[in-house]
Amino acid sequence: MKGFRGLTHLSRRFYAAVKAGRSLVEPLGGLKLTPGAAHSIQDVHVSRLPSGLVIASLENYSPASKIGVFVKAGCRYETLDNQGVTHVLRLAANLTTKGASAFKICRVIEAVGGKLSASSSRENMIYTVDCLRDDIDTVMEYLINVTTAPEFRPWEVSNLTPRVKVDKDQAGQSAHIAVVESLHEAAYKNALSNSLYCPDYMVGNIQSEHLHQFVQNHFTSARMALVGLGVDHTILKQVGEQFLNIRGGGGTSAGQARYRGGEVRLPSTSSLVHSAVVSEAAASGTSEAVAFSVLQHLLGAGPRIKRGSDATSKLVQGVAKATADPFDVSAFNASYSDSGLFGVYTISQAGSTGDVVKAALAEVKAVAEGGVTAADLTRAKISLKSHMLMTLETSEGLLEAMGTQALASGSYQSPEEFAKNIDNVSLTDVANAAKKFVSGKKTMSSSGNLIKTPFVDEI
Repeated sequence: MKGFRGLTHLSRRFYAAVKAGRSLVEPLGGLKLTPGAAHSIQDVHVSRLPSGLVIASLENYSPASKIGVFVKAGCRYETLDNQGVTHVLRLAANLTTKGASAFKICRVIEAVGGKLSASSSRENMIYTVDCLRDDIDTVMEYLINVTTAPEFRPWEVSNLTPRVKVDKDQAGQSAHIAVVESLHEAAYKNALSNSLYCPDYMVGNIQSEHLHQFVQNHFTSARMALVGLGVDHTILKQVGEQFLNIRGGGGTSAGQARYRGGEVRLPSTSSLVHSAVVSEAAASGTSEAVAFSVLQHLLGAGPRIKRGSDATSKLVQGVAKATADPFDVSAFNASYSDSGLFGVYTISQAGSTGDVVKAALAEVKAVAEGGVTAADLTRAKISLKSHMLMTLETSEGLLEAMGTQALASGSYQSPEEFAKNIDNVSLTDVANAAKKFVSGKKTMSSSGNLIKTPFVDEI
């Protein structure tokens, strides 16, 4: 990209120059913080450009850096005409752009030990690069190319079809993914009902024109956030002003998600039955959403150890009284910008599925009726805080938290602030959240040998 390398080098190895006993912030002691920035240089800085682009960064002085471009362009923005376009779009991240061929993108990033990846959620598309600090200016050029100047050559897009099929097959073989995807399909009338995976009837039918139109409608500056770890905020802001100032306007809206409730059954010969029962919950960023998160950890959010058991979980303890067969049960919680889902997720033997599901729902009803002690609430709050802090310990988790919050609100909530919100949740808040689930219209999705699995109107 012409002019990119003319920028001031994006990194200086302060971490290597620091002498014993010398403060890490000393090399930046004369830096003036941008208006509204955090009080410490080592805090998360967030600023919004006139174009609407949000810049968020954390200078952690790590020898490795991670930079991402977050775009409000998840599968909820797909229409009936282009369903599956985001699935193809994330696979097309390494295709030829106007500034570099697919071979050059791969060769140059690998030559410096970097990595370019793309992922998506129902809300956002996320493009990230990982590299050493001294190579940021090299890999950033290709990150900007991929997000702002894709070509989507027809023959390259056509060659993606086998990879789409492989992804579809792998997703279909996972009962958990199948249940979660069908759960959203049944729960909503629009937007959030769209799957993360390309539907079968569209595999091979997503053309270059679909990709160009989707990018044109949704990849605008006002729908983007440029987020960096291990990079100076001033330089990241300069990159945003110079290279991500593209197409004005807010792009195409997906509309408000409309919850409806319903049921999907996916029969198979598997002896294990995966089943999820949910009601509409709260949108992310609200105090009610925090209450649902506490409720999730109070009931049991699943084991933290692979193949472990959550013996202290209320759900596990309650279901264990109803069946002697092996099972797994946890609370399900998903929050989006305008809606959310909360309920229980069970894995059980085909013959005991009915008992397991009903026992799990009885535990939620007990919480709604006030069967929670102050000690239970304290334990749940500690569990939620621990989960949050452990997520933020990884660069992937921290970058995602910064990016999603920057896109949603143009700001970043520190762990300390979020912990205060958790502490403010009362027993009444948790009981009200449980009551909302109990009284709400249910959605159910099940996969496996469903001979003993109750229908949604039977629970």
